[in-house]
Amino acid sequence: MEKNPTKRTLFAGGPRGVAVEVERRRVRRLNLRVRADGTAHLSIPPRVTLAAAQRFLDGHADWLRRHVDRRLASAAEATPADGLVPLWGRLVPLPGGAAPDEVYRAEVARRLPEVAARMERAVGARASGWQLRAMSTRWGSCTPGTGRIRINVRLAAYPPACLDYVVAHELTHLLEPGHGERFHVLLARAYPDERAVRALLRRPPRDVAATNSFPAGNTHETAAG
Repeated sequence: MEKNPTKRTLFAGGPRGVAVEVERRRVRRLNLRVRADGTAHLSIPPRVTLAAAQRFLDGHADWLRRHVDRRLASAAEATPADGLVPLWGRLVPLPGGAAPDEVYRAEVARRLPEVAARMERAVGARASGWQLRAMSTRWGSCTPGTGRIRINVRLAAYPPACLDYVVAHELTHLLEPGHGERFHVLLARAYPDERAVRALLRRPPRDVAATNSFPAGNTHETAAG
């Protein structure tokens, strides 16, 4: 007899895809998340069929794989065997006793005021406040109604251009909440190299650091619209 009939395991993207624990719960909509250990979980309303859940997972298979890989990479970097962590696109020694996220938070806090001021001029929008968080599935987020923006401290693992891009991206949402054509036109005026940076952010940071040709300083220049 099945121990918990409300839980099943489905595979996103086919039998060899990402294993996902599917659980029926009292929720209004399907809720997919990736846990800190890289395992995936999908909550579904009681009336949603497993076939519908499977179609949902297949439609999100690429997203799921990227985020599982990112989670696993972050977990591996939390206790690096060689004592090195990626910082601004370079592998550097981890200070004794410090956790990577502590180092990343301090580094982003140090750089953010200059980046924010520069990108606010380029985008033509100003945030009402900034928050730093260690996030698992987003590089940044904003609340257009309040003007507050949240930035992932783990951007410090990537080349400085990535912090520039995410700040510009979230500031643009203050002008255009969605991701339609107007949003991308506005963002391109302030940050024309969106594709290149998004490609970097899809890769594990140690991977980027191993092949990175970016200088250690923040040299990315953006065009004001």
